[in-house]
Amino acid sequence: MTGTYEVVVVGGGTAGLSAALVLGRARRRTLVVDAGEPRNAPAAHLQGYLTRDGMPPAEFLAEGRREVEGYGVEIARDRVVDVVRDCTGEFDVTLGAGQTVHARRLIVTTGLVDELPSVPGVAERFGRDVLHCPYCHGWEVRDEAFGVLASTPLSVHQALMVGQWSKDVTLFLHTVTEDGLSDEDLRRLAAAGVAVVPGEVAELLVDGDRLTGVRLADGTRYDRSVLFVAPRPVPRTGLLDRLGAELRETPFGAYPVVDPTGLTSVPGVWAAGNAVGFAEQVVNAASGGYRAAATLNGELLFTDLDATVARG
Repeated sequence: MTGTYEVVVVGGGTAGLSAALVLGRARRRTLVVDAGEPRNAPAAHLQGYLTRDGMPPAEFLAEGRREVEGYGVEIARDRVVDVVRDCTGEFDVTLGAGQTVHARRLIVTTGLVDELPSVPGVAERFGRDVLHCPYCHGWEVRDEAFGVLASTPLSVHQALMVGQWSKDVTLFLHTVTEDGLSDEDLRRLAAAGVAVVPGEVAELLVDGDRLTGVRLADGTRYDRSVLFVAPRPVPRTGLLDRLGAELRETPFGAYPVVDPTGLTSVPGVWAAGNAVGFAEQVVNAASGGYRAAATLNGELLFTDLDATVARG
């Protein structure tokens, strides 16, 4: 690492590498700081990305790193522990290893962490037969016996959605009471043929490394081969907080306020991927990173041209 960069990209997942690819091709001195904690690490394959459908996430990211390094982008396997905006509006970025580098601009692609329901077996099987996104995994488990573990009344929406991939769906209310469901919820669930089971789920049942069912706290067992859950997304906004970025509260966490290009309320700081929203899947993250980088490159270009003009 040289110590001074035009752009530091914080986060080496899909959004970060996509941004780095654009910046490298634009001949910008770019550093990607990657802590190696992608959100989709538990999944065996990524889906819905044209020409990369079914590719293992680790292989996808390895190929992305190879591509960006081919354009001179540097990658540091580290994490950013602090960012300070200096008196010129640029940034001093401190890494976990202790080194501080300077950046004219930042792109934050730190993503989020999925907090899973605290039911024994859920964390161990997440990304295999405990799933959260039917668009990501629905085709692979189509027509199996689905369960949906409710954590909020919004889980009704998830139960109705996954019914597009299987007609055998059971909604386990778990920590949601029957009174928590509206009349409209109940009518829709009935119309979709979704069975509703009250009572808390105590554990998942596994046989031969396969999910076979769930057991309620009262001992009742229900055979299921797939369980959909709704993790609580926790955005990694620590660096943006330090920089004073404006955040907006949503039902899925607090995310930075950004314009259509990903520019935050802090001049010189863009954000992309799951750093700006919980539903940014791989293909969306790649698009967001590309857009942020292209906009940032143009902003740097005209900033420098205007400075040259001002100097006469």
